Amino acid sequence: MSTEIYAEYPPELSTQQERWLIQTVKDWTIEHGLAIRPSTAIVPEKTNPGNVLATNAPVTLFPSPFPKSCYDQARSLQQTYNELYAAIANDEGWLETIMEELIEVDDFLAKLWETHLRVKKDGYVQNMTLGMFRSDYMLHTSEDCPPSLKQIEFNTISSSFGGLACLVAEMHTHLATYPSAQHPVAYPPHPLFSNYESTSIKSIGHPPSNTAVSTLTAGLAAAHQAYGPSKSSPQLPTCILFLVQDEERNIFDQLALSRHLYKHHGIPSFRLRTSKVMSDTFCAFDHPSRPLVYTPPSSPSTKYEVTVVYFRALYSPTEYENSDCWASRYWLERSGAIKCPSILLQLAGSKKVQQVLTSRPPGPDYLKAFLPNHSDATLDNLRSTFAPQYSLSSTDPAVQAEGIKLALDRATAANHVLKPQREGGGNNIYRTNIPPFLKSIPESEWKQYILMELIHPPEQAHNTVLRSDGAVFMSDVISELGIFGTCLWKTAPGVKQPEVMHNTEGGYLMRTKAKDSDEGGVAAGFSSLDSLILYEEV
Repeated sequence: MSTEIYAEYPPELSTQQERWLIQTVKDWTIEHGLAIRPSTAIVPEKTNPGNVLATNAPVTLFPSPFPKSCYDQARSLQQTYNELYAAIANDEGWLETIMEELIEVDDFLAKLWETHLRVKKDGYVQNMTLGMFRSDYMLHTSEDCPPSLKQIEFNTISSSFGGLACLVAEMHTHLATYPSAQHPVAYPPHPLFSNYESTSIKSIGHPPSNTAVSTLTAGLAAAHQAYGPSKSSPQLPTCILFLVQDEERNIFDQLALSRHLYKHHGIPSFRLRTSKVMSDTFCAFDHPSRPLVYTPPSSPSTKYEVTVVYFRALYSPTEYENSDCWASRYWLERSGAIKCPSILLQLAGSKKVQQVLTSRPPGPDYLKAFLPNHSDATLDNLRSTFAPQYSLSSTDPAVQAEGIKLALDRATAANHVLKPQREGGGNNIYRTNIPPFLKSIPESEWKQYILMELIHPPEQAHNTVLRSDGAVFMSDVISELGIFGTCLWKTAPGVKQPEVMHNTEGGYLMRTKAKDSDEGGVAAGFSSLDSLILYEEV
């Protein structure tokens, strides 16, 4: 990577400039809803008993440079990735072979699979599934090679921050171009903030447009339209349900989607807390279509038929506190509403599936099997984003032996991360902590983890972060790029390939964290929201 721009990026701020910029960002975030509910660590519960306060989401003061070629590659692959995971979720038999060992040692996955089997026994009445995805990447560098794109994970449930990511790009663009691109006042002069071109580097001067909100809501709207008219008798007005956590802090990200959904598609949506599923919805299970009916607590005389249940909750074991939570998941899965995601699609997003997909000849070519209509060039492009991954499972002795050897040797473990089948930050085991961790648990439980080679991002300049508690710090940082996509498909009995009805990509999430931080979740408190300044070498 050229160091021409990085050498002095971001531009240095005087104390007065930094104070002014920080206050401007604080005001802008609250004015535009780039906000979250504060955690009790920031504002004690006794000070905020109604959970009504809001604070800025953690954000960077400057956008982060990113190679245009890698950004373009990530975007070009998203629809193919959408198809891949639709095909995986559509192949129950293949998923079952993946889950067989995991459900022996992972109670959460076992309960999800059990719930799927219960609904299957009852008979599924909805043959359409909606996926709202985010594929996360980091830049990887190796000696004498330009940065390449490597996938961290593919998110199939509660792929969040599309709403806030759009606002970060808007804020950084405002700061870089107000009152004009030639004479911005928020940032000191810097080549990156103008249409810059030298003998080796070219940049466009501001973040690319972020279309995450319109992309995600278009997916919801497509599913809503595909559901068709009410199946109830008499017919009811229809709506989309956002299933949310009882104490949701990331509410403004979600409201950005529901607001856009109504303003641009005319579709009403309601927020349903997980604890209220059984009390606020009704499903006539003797009805052939099992329509799910929602009654808004504010209007008990009004009823809506639910076309889509969009899960922004129930993705983590900690959310299933009791049997009522599992009963609610079964209730929703059994209904005729389109699920985003279904249980099978949620399971398709497990880390074990990601690891199995990296298998190469002489082993099975799963990419070719799931994507038979794609060229070898496209599949090779997809494979190029895979980081080396290893199984600790006895069903794959050759890979298992190599994975266990790498994981138990302190020297080789130092270049790896151990991942469980979990969403969100804070679950992984890193580097030299891997051998003692594995030795601390029964060997029979090792198979619930996969081992992944660490990605080595390029060296980057400092950036300044404004945290949600108002603290400001500057550090060396690394960034992670997420690309959003949506896919709606129909399943036919006995047909392996799904019928894809809607497949789009659009919008991005940039998260930036301190270089010495391993975890990357914004909601978990490890990262800050960011945007991109694209550059290309000429």
